[in-house]
Amino acid sequence: MAVNPQAAAVNDDGFLPIVRVPILDRRQALFAYELLFPRPAGTDADAAATAHTQATLSAIADGSLKRLVRDNRAFLHMTRDLVLEHAGILRHNARLGASISADIGNDDELLGKLRELKGHGCLLMLEDFNLPADPAHRAGVDALLRIVQFAKVAVDHRHPVAARAHMDYVHAFGVKVIVTGIDTHETFADYADQDVDGFQGKYLLRPERVDMPRLTPSKLGVLRLVGALQDPDNGPVELGKIIRDDAILSYKLLGCVNSAYFALPRQLKSVEQAAVFFGVNRMRNWIFTMAVSGMDERPPELLRQALIRANMCEKLARSIKPDLQEMAFTAGLFSLLDALMNVSMAYVLEHLPLAIEIREALLEGTGPFAPILDQIRHWEQGEVEGGAAQDEQHMQQMAALYVDATDWADHVYAFAE
Repeated sequence: MAVNPQAAAVNDDGFLPIVRVPILDRRQALFAYELLFPRPAGTDADAAATAHTQATLSAIADGSLKRLVRDNRAFLHMTRDLVLEHAGILRHNARLGASISADIGNDDELLGKLRELKGHGCLLMLEDFNLPADPAHRAGVDALLRIVQFAKVAVDHRHPVAARAHMDYVHAFGVKVIVTGIDTHETFADYADQDVDGFQGKYLLRPERVDMPRLTPSKLGVLRLVGALQDPDNGPVELGKIIRDDAILSYKLLGCVNSAYFALPRQLKSVEQAAVFFGVNRMRNWIFTMAVSGMDERPPELLRQALIRANMCEKLARSIKPDLQEMAFTAGLFSLLDALMNVSMAYVLEHLPLAIEIREALLEGTGPFAPILDQIRHWEQGEVEGGAAQDEQHMQQMAALYVDATDWADHVYAFAE
């Protein structure tokens, strides 16, 4: 991969090494996805991105990209040549937008094509930029700002005063601002009352800082349910009894397992039947999933991310420690429990009798699940771990796991809503 990034643009099963990174609005609902391409350290970023973007655009025709982003807006970084070559794809995919660099604003051919695309209603976003002192280069930036509908403004490397001045400059052209580099909830609060349309950063996966941690009744109810399910002696009958009084949870669970997604040979009419068919451990994890996904106090994309982690963690453990794969699912799902509950991980785990292997991974970053969670976290950030000899094989594996996990998470979340 480090030598020839084009070789792994698509793996043998047709899966792209691609990650969807959410951009949220001020209400924390999904505004759009940005599509990133994980790459090994030391890889030529531009060459790898060009190869993967080319493959992504080629895959749009068969609907594989829609599987990843559903009907949401999605922005994909495109070079000058890719915009000119694939303008037709943008014209015929109204929800796919091009994210372009500010250093190509003096290219008359490109500007003409961008104006044409805008006339067709195509989505265009300018990536973060610094205002150049050179008048000719600034004129190029201004020319792009007269065309695009959105522009990124990174706030993690700017003083708040400079960031707001930059936002004012963008707004002067009638362009909407997407603030990036929002890595804490405090930073989000600083910009939440500004004229901003989208927020992107690591804050989504972190709990807010609170002086006195507390759990709402609904969150405590979820933790009690999870705690009751931990008894290893529970069988199908016991699982059915535990959630029998929660009609909504039972309805969602049975609706999900009986959906066309799983193509069962017969309809399952009770939780007990589902536990016999799928196995107690798997059904316990699915009850966890439905219970956690039913919490509507946190952003939906955070819940989806927890489900994606759970599915990927289980699949990765299958090839490493098969006897621990159901436990790995729980470790992945609960790796964002602090953000979901909005308290520290240590505080929330005080209320849960989890296995020592899970506690070690979540509290100390040790044990059998810690390396698996690290792999997933790196993938989420567009990074790939491992030596050069393993890169291509690892990329292919992670690409397939990620696409399957997002598909599964979106399906399960649809029933949990």
